[in-house]
Amino acid sequence: MTTTGGFQPVFCTIVPPHVLDRLAQHEDSGLAAPARRTLERDALERTRRRLTTLIGAPAAAPPEHTAGKPYRTVYDAGHQESLPGRKVRGEGDEPGQDASVNRAYAGLGATFELYRTAYGRDSIDGKGLPLDATVHFGQDYDNAFWNGGQMVFGDGDGEIFLDFTIPVDVIGHELTHGVTQYTANLAYFGQSGALNESLSDVFGSLIKQYTLGQTAADADWLIGAGLLAPRVTGKALRSMKEPGTAYDDDVLGKDPQPSTMDGYVNTGRDNGGVHINSGIPNRAFYLVATALGGNAWERSGQIWYDVLTGGGLEAEATFADFARLTVAAARTRYTEDGEEQDAVLKAWEQVGVPAS
Repeated sequence: MTTTGGFQPVFCTIVPPHVLDRLAQHEDSGLAAPARRTLERDALERTRRRLTTLIGAPAAAPPEHTAGKPYRTVYDAGHQESLPGRKVRGEGDEPGQDASVNRAYAGLGATFELYRTAYGRDSIDGKGLPLDATVHFGQDYDNAFWNGGQMVFGDGDGEIFLDFTIPVDVIGHELTHGVTQYTANLAYFGQSGALNESLSDVFGSLIKQYTLGQTAADADWLIGAGLLAPRVTGKALRSMKEPGTAYDDDVLGKDPQPSTMDGYVNTGRDNGGVHINSGIPNRAFYLVATALGGNAWERSGQIWYDVLTGGGLEAEATFADFARLTVAAARTRYTEDGEEQDAVLKAWEQVGVPAS
């Protein structure tokens, strides 16, 4: 059984460091400067996250909680870097004129709704955790992140990245890091870190599909579609259907994600390639979802959710560990030798991960 008594000091961003590193080295200072500032800020937030984990965060008085109902608060940082910023919308307030505020509020709600409706989970921690978000963070800040307690969105630089509240799957991705924090608490390095990232991509995509009413066949399986500016040759940050094909751009370079273990990248950067090698379990989930058909948040999503929250996923789990647990979960929830178990076994075999 995994224990979650001491949370890993995970600081999670949607844009991988290797993308920002490349941007920061560009000869055009208009592209490089925002990336450099973002990397500097991310390093500071990563340190703060580690310290908060070590010494503990001050306890906040929780609001009166109505089970099964979200409690959302959106703040505006006013392009400064002090969190949370000025409160601009609370739970039940009418939409205002700021599209970023409205999108953040809606995305928090969409994430809450998917977890509540599909899996009976009451917010991120399962106990009605308030959902807080800050928009307009920093100057041309090229990222969005979950800091262990709230969501934070930059506006992007307008040249490479647009407003980070635009894709609802980005919001769902980051909030799912919170779900993982409160459940399996996967270590953020190597294969367990790549699983951490993949689970956020999986449920981020499911939140988008649920919101749009899409079946597995209808979905684009892209993470961050709509986030890249028009000048970028690409369609998203990642593709779960075809890892390695999300972008191929003269500034960003080519999407480095592998789709099978044959392309697994051994690296010391990005916590052992957590944003790169996540393409392998991402494709496995896509294969399961499309093989089973229908709504991906139902059978395939339920299997992945059962593993994430079931207590058997160790903090330092490998891809093979996770694969075996998904086979067991499919057999337990559905039928032995049924189509669910068969789809899971075939998917992991296709990406080169042993599952039995």
